[in-house]
Amino acid sequence: MSEHEKTTVYLDPCDYRRLKSLARNRGTKAAEMIREAVAEYVVRHAPRTKAKSLGRFSSGRTDIGERAEDLLEGMGRDR
Repeated sequence: MSEHEKTTVYLDPCDYRRLKSLARNRGTKAAEMIREAVAEYVVRHAPRTKAKSLGRFSSGRTDIGERAEDLLEGMGRDR
């Protein structure tokens, strides 16, 4: 079994009854559904991190910003 951090969550009684019913219908436990919901929430709302390689290398060119449209011309078209 995987490790989990133990915490306490207080739910509205009506929400808890509905959660238990959903869990029973899915054949799982309410705690598993809560973990799943929290994981989805964190992915959706956590700040996006930048790739570690972003800005790490230099092309040596200084005109890329000015020539962006020219450089991207034809992108997405079949050859």
